[in-house]
Amino acid sequence: MSDLLGASAGRMLRAIASGETDPVTVAALGSPRLHATPEQLCDALGASTDLHPVYRRLLTMALAELEVIEAHMKQLDEELAALLRVHQDAVQRLAAVPGLGVDSAQQIIAEVGPKATTFPTAKRLASWVGACPGHEESAAINHSHRSPNGNRQMRRLLNQAAHAAVKTKGSIFELLYRRFVVRLGHAQAIGAIAHRLCRLVWKILHDGVTYDERGPAVTKARAQRRAAKMIRELRALATASNSPRSDQGMHYDRA
Repeated sequence: MSDLLGASAGRMLRAIASGETDPVTVAALGSPRLHATPEQLCDALGASTDLHPVYRRLLTMALAELEVIEAHMKQLDEELAALLRVHQDAVQRLAAVPGLGVDSAQQIIAEVGPKATTFPTAKRLASWVGACPGHEESAAINHSHRSPNGNRQMRRLLNQAAHAAVKTKGSIFELLYRRFVVRLGHAQAIGAIAHRLCRLVWKILHDGVTYDERGPAVTKARAQRRAAKMIRELRALATASNSPRSDQGMHYDRA
């Protein structure tokens, strides 16, 4: 399974920790949406038939520790949301960006502030985060693609947001990724998207603007609306030209 801390894996691990020895019974706890077949799961869970009790106790302790950590994270998220309630408008504007959500928007504001006033330009913020290429130049050519050291928390957030943004159908980030990945490869393309997101975060917070999607889906819809408007105007002109009117008093527009 791709996520060992997911719902299906959690049910299986808790069953093994409680003493279940039948691989078929444990495999049946998995979600039908798992890519692995029941036969593959039974083969992977074969060790549960004769698992030593010591390992079951260790697994129980690890799961209990994980529950405590998740409970603490939930409490901290609730406290963070309460503290940022006065900046709800900024959170909502950031959460509207593809790849970002309420949780990530709250974490970004906690790091850079509700208006990013510490950073006079978007370039300063990108440099502080480390979401920009290196500056090892020779003969005016940049030979480094490695991002400098910066705020590790923010860089992780932006990289996760970039991965999610490029998967948003119809967004501008999906289009940019397709352009970048051919020339730069996946890793550097994600870095370029993260850099764009960082500058966009500064613009939204510092200037108080709202995100307006300009991706292919929006462009297509806009073109359709424009075409419909032109058709209506042409029909109106045709109707006006066919209507009976006197030649006297007619004025022609030289434009």
